[in-house]
Amino acid sequence: MENNREQWSSKASFILAAAGSAVGLGNIWKFPYIAGENGGAAFLFIYLICIIVIGLPILNIEILLGRATKKNPVGAFTALTKNTFWKYVGALGVLASFTILSFYSVVGGWSIAYTYEALVGTFGTAAFENPSTAGEFFNLKNSNPLWVLGYHTLFFVHCCIYSFIWSKSWS
Repeated sequence: MENNREQWSSKASFILAAAGSAVGLGNIWKFPYIAGENGGAAFLFIYLICIIVIGLPILNIEILLGRATKKNPVGAFTALTKNTFWKYVGALGVLASFTILSFYSVVGGWSIAYTYEALVGTFGTAAFENPSTAGEFFNLKNSNPLWVLGYHTLFFVHCCIYSFIWSKSWS
C-alpha cells in the first residue's frame, strides 16, 4: 500500500508555519507585560536562553521524528521502540494539541465577537473611557453562554470552511 503524505511546498512555508505556531497569542498578549514586570531586558535574556536551550532541541527532535518515521506522534513512538509506554508519550502530544485547540478556539470566538462589537460601534461610546468598564463588559458578555458558544461555534465553522476551501485549492 502506497503512503502518499502531504509535503511542505517550500522551506519558507515550513519556517513561517513553525514560527506562527511557536509565537502564539501568549507571546503577543502576555509577553510584554511579563517582561516589563520582571526586569525588561534581563527577563528577555533569560527567555531567549530558555528558547535556545529547551525550545530548539525539542523542535529539532519533533522534526527528526516526523521525517524518520513519516508517522503521527503515536505511530512515531511505536515505530521507534516495542515498549508500549512510549506510544502513550506520543498520545500526550496529541492530547496537548487538543487542549491548546480548546483554548485558542475560545479566544478565536472572542476575537470575532470583539471585531463585531467594534464594527457596530459598541466601543466608541463614552462608557468605555474607563478601563474597569471594559472588564465589566467582558464579564457581562462571558456570563451569557449563548454569546460564548455562538461565537465559539462561528469560529469553528469559519475554520472548517477555510480548511475545506484551502484543501480543495491544492488538489
